[in-house]
Amino acid sequence: MVDMSNTDDTFNRLVLDMSLEDRKNLLERLSSQSNLSRDPLYEESVDTYKEDIMAQFSRLPWYGRLICFIMSIFKSIPPDKVFEDSRIDRLGKIIESKAPGYFDRKRVMMLPAFHAALIELKTGSRFFYNALDASLNHDRGAFFAFLASLEMHDMYSRLQKETDPLKFVDRHPDISEMDLRHMVFQTMDAILETISEQERESMYTNAHSLYNLKALASFPFERVILSFLPDQQINGPSCPVYVVKDQLMSLNDILYSFKDPPSIALIESLFVFQLHGREERKNFDMDMEMPELLYKAESSLLTFRNFNKYVPLNLILRCATHDMMLEPRLLTGGEDWFVMFQDYWRQHIEKQIVAYMWDRHKKELFESFRYFLKGRNLMFLNNTASDSNPDGITVQGSFSLSFLLTFYIVVFVNDLNGLLRTILLDGDFVKREQRTSFTEGYNDLMKLESDIKEFDQSLAATGRLGKRYILALEDPSIPTRLRKTQLVIEDATEEAQLIIERTRKAIDAVINVLNTIITKDEGNYEALSNMAHFIGKADLSSTASSHKEMVFLNNVTETIQKLQKTVQLLDDINVVELGI
Repeated sequence: MVDMSNTDDTFNRLVLDMSLEDRKNLLERLSSQSNLSRDPLYEESVDTYKEDIMAQFSRLPWYGRLICFIMSIFKSIPPDKVFEDSRIDRLGKIIESKAPGYFDRKRVMMLPAFHAALIELKTGSRFFYNALDASLNHDRGAFFAFLASLEMHDMYSRLQKETDPLKFVDRHPDISEMDLRHMVFQTMDAILETISEQERESMYTNAHSLYNLKALASFPFERVILSFLPDQQINGPSCPVYVVKDQLMSLNDILYSFKDPPSIALIESLFVFQLHGREERKNFDMDMEMPELLYKAESSLLTFRNFNKYVPLNLILRCATHDMMLEPRLLTGGEDWFVMFQDYWRQHIEKQIVAYMWDRHKKELFESFRYFLKGRNLMFLNNTASDSNPDGITVQGSFSLSFLLTFYIVVFVNDLNGLLRTILLDGDFVKREQRTSFTEGYNDLMKLESDIKEFDQSLAATGRLGKRYILALEDPSIPTRLRKTQLVIEDATEEAQLIIERTRKAIDAVINVLNTIITKDEGNYEALSNMAHFIGKADLSSTASSHKEMVFLNNVTETIQKLQKTVQLLDDINVVELGI
């Protein structure tokens, strides 16, 4: 089983698994296969219709102002308003002449041709929605890291090779974690400073295109389209501009800002992320999938280009709002690409350092285990992820359970159980609560092996949790798959923690009772009323009884120490597991 519970890990694998050479080759193949036009999506022309009406009015000759004055008397409006209406009406006639069927200047209505153009634009933009959802909306840092590997190949290669913590450890075997972290991040910062202005500009252009593409793909087209209602006067759908003015102003800004088509590197990155998850399917071939996506991308970009070419949206808005100076705003977005790229690499390096430190701590732990477990190797669970079973389910606490299982078989059964069972069966406790606490603790320790093996079996392919995990992995939706697998892992982790906590409480209970057994009060042992049974029935001052007393007390003390060592090792393991 492959753990896909962590979104960051999933995309981290996606970014790192494809070699730089493979990415470069794919980019070259896409460039040769693509007919992606580099013509602008939005062409700015000389704006002959932009004018400051009040300034124009003030420059009118005397007879022009006289005409406006006379007309103002009949219309009961100021002369400058008469002039403004004439200019707006003139612009409306120009729109109707250049783009018939889009706009009715007299009723200030959007017409069927505009409705049809919006539907085409919506269809074209929606194609990119899935690709954007699989990249920008899930892990922007990982996406920009992949894109940077195409646009800044040499710098990216250096980051991969020169920030590997193991290289620093090879040169400084005894380096501390703090010094290791300082040296690696210092190297990373030095490499990032080598990014050229041209590379920065290229990445920013890509990021800006990406944000504009996202804005267009997420635009509420449906809301605008549904605002068009049947109009018997024109035998087709129409909509008053004022109803959708705010949305059209926003669309105008987006289209104006999205002037240049996305680069082939950006398109490739989008499609690689979109296709991620399909590679496990039978007969999947990225070289076969990519051309189809490229064709659809070209068709979608053509709808953007055609809309901008044939629909005079900005002129329509000027006419509808009586603002002859109205211009679309250039939207911002993409300036933060470097911060996200840098954060991605910081997190990636941090994970490498944590993994190295975990490995180092694990080796130290195994050295501790070697003596305590009499040279026996840990008995890892069969169905949890480990070095020997990387495809198992990742469960926090599985390392602790493996240790406890080995402890039970090697230490508890052979070294501790005999004494504990004798005290349980033969001991006559003075206080009832001590017997109850000791009995419950002992019984929980006796069930430890069966509890762990039953839990391990539940994770098998035929087990209660294993079945759920396999079904979750088969879900075709990546977000749903991740959510379902995460729920299984959380349930498994909770069950593992319950076993660990129950065992710790059992050990603590047994230790507490054993301490009372060997503690004297005013020279007498008062925990067990039949202490003489364990240390000898003869006169306690005799040599034989004294020796038996010493042996018994030493055995109890040694048992306490081994149980305390078990708790200490559990604490050490927990620190390591939390750092994974």
